[in-house]
Amino acid sequence: MKDAHEIIIRPVITEKSMVGVQHKRYTFRVAKGANKIEIAQAVESLFGVKVEKVNTMHVRGKATRVGKFSGYKPDWKKAIVTLKPASKGIEFFEGMA
Repeated sequence: MKDAHEIIIRPVITEKSMVGVQHKRYTFRVAKGANKIEIAQAVESLFGVKVEKVNTMHVRGKATRVGKFSGYKPDWKKAIVTLKPASKGIEFFEGMA
């Protein structure tokens, strides 16, 4: 099994994800090979919370261009983790919302 720090890469901080914090929905950038069960276990072990469900999606890399050279940014995987109502929130996000 992978380490929790290898599965959860970083939080996604956007206006839309900050609205979800009020409803105990947290957004993370995760490893491309991670499944929903691994993501839920990683969040529970890192932050000490109880996960209700996990939604995942693959985000395609955007086209980029520098002068005459063009290419794509890398694809990545995003997970939206919903906590149980009785669970406490994640302290990292609480100061931002």
